[in-house]
Amino acid sequence: MFTGIITGVGRIAAVHDLGSSSSHGKRLSIAAPDGYLDDVGLGDSIALNGACMTVTSLDLPGKQFTIDISAESLDKTAGLSEEAAQINLEKALRAHDRLGGHIVSGHVDGIGTITRFAPVGESWELRVLAPPALARFLAYKGSITVNGVSLTVNSVTDQPDGSEISINLIPHTVENTALGSLKDGSRVNLEIDTVARYVERMLQAGAIQTPQKDKAP
Repeated sequence: MFTGIITGVGRIAAVHDLGSSSSHGKRLSIAAPDGYLDDVGLGDSIALNGACMTVTSLDLPGKQFTIDISAESLDKTAGLSEEAAQINLEKALRAHDRLGGHIVSGHVDGIGTITRFAPVGESWELRVLAPPALARFLAYKGSITVNGVSLTVNSVTDQPDGSEISINLIPHTVENTALGSLKDGSRVNLEIDTVARYVERMLQAGAIQTPQKDKAP
């Protein structure tokens, strides 16, 4: 479980094949910021650009850790096999932590495409084209995770090829996450709001019913 509040920006230091065919995954070596790994142990969960991964080895003097990512996960995510790429890092939520963003599972629901990333006044406007399958989960002032960052949707425009959402990024977010390296055409990992996911399921199952008023005996 995560919050979408990025706790560090790392870098993919090396990418190693775990096999010789496309059905094999990869092992990533991630360079972390100074001191970031001081409280991390083997088996801990860290979200990389919004995708929950397991720490498989630690090199504290070298400030690096490794994760193994399957071919399936590589197929369903973006930007996790590009050597030297900057990535957003978030350690798993602890019971006593502040929930500063929103409830994030670390499971990528789809890949979006950046259609605009440009300064507007003191802030930046980020527009993302989400795939059609995610359209029903997107709402004005709703939450969405973009490359692991908890963000608020400012507008939603439905299109034949999906839904374009507009998001405002304050300078702090651009400067302290890897979102600042995005450009038009970049592919990003999207996770929809957990609450929207359950509401959709209940509506599909017909579980929401109009409460009946108690009748007097």
